[in-house]
Amino acid sequence: MAFRPYLAFKGNCREAFTRYREIFSGELVLLTYSDVKSDALPPDGTPPDSILHAALRSGDDLLLGADSPPGTFDGNVHGMCANYATTEVEVAKQVFGALSEGGQVQMPLGETFFSPAFGMCIDRFGTPWMISTAQDSTA
Repeated sequence: MAFRPYLAFKGNCREAFTRYREIFSGELVLLTYSDVKSDALPPDGTPPDSILHAALRSGDDLLLGADSPPGTFDGNVHGMCANYATTEVEVAKQVFGALSEGGQVQMPLGETFFSPAFGMCIDRFGTPWMISTAQDSTA
């Protein structure tokens, strides 16, 4: 079983996923409402160039998201964090720095009792993130 984060955005999904691709690399697919030929889409008030579905695949990892229809999402995410885990402290530092740029650091990246490098931030798009590295299994 795999759980995949599906992030909600208030009209800035394209910008967010373009940035995530810069940070994580991988293949990015963006589907707009105007790409879909259906009388049911887009919902009232939704710009046709809004992102209906975004998918960033990097190796076996998949990050998903979309612009929420107007009036359904205030842009604030509560009760969850997207988690990025790596085995390399230097990679964690790079990713944390890139995600926190223009955002808000909630817990600076640093050593904890459970991780050589752990930190929390909210990126400039409003997505909360946890960045962590695994403990050395030889210790």
